[in-house]
Amino acid sequence: MIAPPIAEETQLDQLCVNTIRTLCMDAVQQANSGHPGTPMAMAPVVYCLWQRFLRFDPEHPIWPNRDRFVLSAGHASMLLYSLLHLTGVKAVNPKYETLGEVSVTLDDIKQFRQIDGKCPGHPEYRWTSGVETTTGPLGQGIANSVGMAIGSRWLGERYNQDFPLFDYDVYALAGDGCLMEGISHRRPLSRGTWASPTSAGSTTTTRSPSRATPRWPAATTLRRDSSATAGT
Repeated sequence: MIAPPIAEETQLDQLCVNTIRTLCMDAVQQANSGHPGTPMAMAPVVYCLWQRFLRFDPEHPIWPNRDRFVLSAGHASMLLYSLLHLTGVKAVNPKYETLGEVSVTLDDIKQFRQIDGKCPGHPEYRWTSGVETTTGPLGQGIANSVGMAIGSRWLGERYNQDFPLFDYDVYALAGDGCLMEGISHRRPLSRGTWASPTSAGSTTTTRSPSRATPRWPAATTLRRDSSATAGT
């Protein structure tokens, strides 16, 4: 049985979650545009993921074996910008050189959804460091995350000889729109499970011939110092 967390840790965790929520709702209010609901609702989930499971180094955001977080529900972009700001993820230039400055500053958040700002309405790859892939078109993030996971397995099988070089995990946060419009109304180009709309508006599922279930790398944990997040 896992012992319950101590009271001080629970209070600190709640403070961190509320900080994420506050940044999200204040930015949307400032812009008078955006989606505050999903970021505020999912703040506890992403805090737990980034704080206790996601393996990444804020000082080296392009570490090849970092875990990937894909926000397929791109309309909740402030959720990702808040995480990048609070964890201090560093910026990189188009040549993928680390600049030493943080990717998303508080001033950047104040310019949420403004022209030429670092925090557009949907995350954009190579525009905001720390964004793994551009998301917004429904279902795109899910598809990209599957490709990243396949890449992790391919790299591991090719290069993990004497010790593991590639065993990163991929986490995707998707909304109902991603699942309904992004997947069920389209057929992927690759073989596998796909769904097509019926005349009644529901979906039917067709499966390709059975195949062995791929064995993806198991999730690993890395707990960072909570005080670093709380003091940001």
